[in-house]
Amino acid sequence: MHPRQLRIGFIGSGFIARFHLRSLIGIRNAVVTGVYSPSVARRQSFAVQAQELGLGPCTPRESLRALVCAADVDALWIVAPNHERIAIMKEIHRYVTSGESHVFAVACEKPLARTIAEAREMLRLSTAAGLNHGYLENQVFSSGVQAGKEIIWRRAVPSGGRPYIARASEEHGGPHEPWFWQGEKQGGGALSDMMCHSVEVGRYLLTAPNEPRASLRPVSVTATVANLKWTRPRYADWLRTNMGTQVDYRRRPSEDFARGLVRFEDPEGQEVIVEAAASWAYVGAGLRIQLELLGPEYSMDFNTLQSGLNVFLSRNIEGGQGEDLVEKQNAEQGQMPVLPDEATIYGYTLENRHMVESFLLGRPPIETFEDGLGVVELLMAMYRSAEIGAVVHFPLEGLEDYVPLVARPA
Repeated sequence: MHPRQLRIGFIGSGFIARFHLRSLIGIRNAVVTGVYSPSVARRQSFAVQAQELGLGPCTPRESLRALVCAADVDALWIVAPNHERIAIMKEIHRYVTSGESHVFAVACEKPLARTIAEAREMLRLSTAAGLNHGYLENQVFSSGVQAGKEIIWRRAVPSGGRPYIARASEEHGGPHEPWFWQGEKQGGGALSDMMCHSVEVGRYLLTAPNEPRASLRPVSVTATVANLKWTRPRYADWLRTNMGTQVDYRRRPSEDFARGLVRFEDPEGQEVIVEAAASWAYVGAGLRIQLELLGPEYSMDFNTLQSGLNVFLSRNIEGGQGEDLVEKQNAEQGQMPVLPDEATIYGYTLENRHMVESFLLGRPPIETFEDGLGVVELLMAMYRSAEIGAVVHFPLEGLEDYVPLVARPA
């Protein structure tokens, strides 16, 4: 018997954890009862914020074991850095299978892992522990994506035929935390960090509402990566000063631009394509996500910076740097778009509502660790294609333990 209210424990308390926290305000039947982070100050401030938002009482735990084995935690949200996730999942598996923990569900932030082998192990461990598992891919749950897909597949596809191209891109000026810029810890650069969004939302839009994502069979991948901005001396020095000496883009850069094309075969045997792009070298109003879906007699498009609300601030209005209007905001003056509810527009609210409802009802979410594994397979194929300068075909051979060039030890 599952409870009527899901009691969530957060593993991680950084930028993305706060996004999830804010989105939970709009979700009934969920409370945040605990948090663990290696940083005492961060986990304490996270707990305070949860209680201020009316989501608590949230207890900051002194160890991962204390959180996983807490009597008031039913499900875990893994939002820790990429390089920590496989060890975290092993600990969760250990405590659940030993009977020390009664946790019955786990959700993990994108990407699921840094390599195919790691992603497969994340799936194995969660399944072996009998856990319901959800892959936290927020763009799939964006309000624009959900509404657009429903309209296209209900009104256009029955008479026009299935869509054949999905284009998806995400661009901003670079991540917030130092570990994102370190290839070994993050698993790559902009491709790993953001193309995971693009390939999955593309797959989602091309998949019929009642079909699994695996119904699109990958055929081939081609990709290219580049260092356009952050290896230039001025910006490499800025990173070293502001992110710490471990981030050295003069010697150990990760790509800040990537583009890829994935060819699939749909259930009807027709070719469909996902075009994906990602960049940490975009300078504009802030984070920009652009999506398109094209079919025989129709199209849809979505751009997060076309919010319908804009403000103008003259040069005489002064203020400190911040991100109060849009994530990754690059200016505090001029004509600027405003995202009134970023958590909903980016998909966090609907994503977490779906995960909470699925876990409470004991059913698999529409995004599981299996989907997360599929995404990592596509990412590794892209990295391999970019490295060898050739098309990579499916089924994949020799990529189970493949590590992208920028993520290999020095």
